[in-house]
Amino acid sequence: MTDGRQTMYRKVAADLRQAIADGAYGSGGRLPAESELATRYGVSRGTVRQALAVLRADGLVTSRRGTRRVVLGTARVQSFAELLSFTRWARSIGEEPGGRVVEIVRGPADEVEREQLRLGPGADVYRVLRVRTLSGVPVMVERSVYPERVGVLVEGLDPHAVSHTVPLQEQGVLFTDAHHTIDLALADADDARLLGCAVGDPLLRERRHTTDPAGSPVEWSQDRYLPGTVAFTVHNSTAVTSLSRRTGI
Repeated sequence: MTDGRQTMYRKVAADLRQAIADGAYGSGGRLPAESELATRYGVSRGTVRQALAVLRADGLVTSRRGTRRVVLGTARVQSFAELLSFTRWARSIGEEPGGRVVEIVRGPADEVEREQLRLGPGADVYRVLRVRTLSGVPVMVERSVYPERVGVLVEGLDPHAVSHTVPLQEQGVLFTDAHHTIDLALADADDARLLGCAVGDPLLRERRHTTDPAGSPVEWSQDRYLPGTVAFTVHNSTAVTSLSRRTGI
């Protein structure tokens, strides 16, 4: 497979994923036929099939062959890929998302940041500390590290912007693939101050390494949630593996 073709199927998958998330096809609706999608994007049907395979793996569409793919799930179900957007997830469960940037600091990348963002010695990064809310209640502290080319754009955003993903996409920064690690972390002084918990309290942590359609790193982040506010669920089958997020019980 050539690099160009690989990039194209990822771009097609990202565009269809966004349309599904926006409700363009509805739950249970059908995607356009492969031939129609191939014409729309100016690619081969093989490229379309690869894009659809990505959506199947994310649990977004059916895997049945010989028929147009059916969109699965409801607005409350979030696929692995859709975990990239706290804002979309919050709205899908009827909550009003909010966010406030506490600080943005530019400085030399440490060893872990250089590895995660594939940076050379001496490269700078932007570190963003942000508190996220559901209907006005703080539920998560977000620590994101961006390479300089992305960080300078984040620095120019409204500190109270509900979403960073959307305005960055409008400026050409696409968040299309991510690797997630979920574990436990103990609240530090910033977590305690922003979430109203005590230092040392256990928090649910999601660490995320995100790349664009070309596979270049665009973000290294960790989100720390208050217990009882969210839960992550995993569904496995021979056809589909997907990770979803829901409100805590």
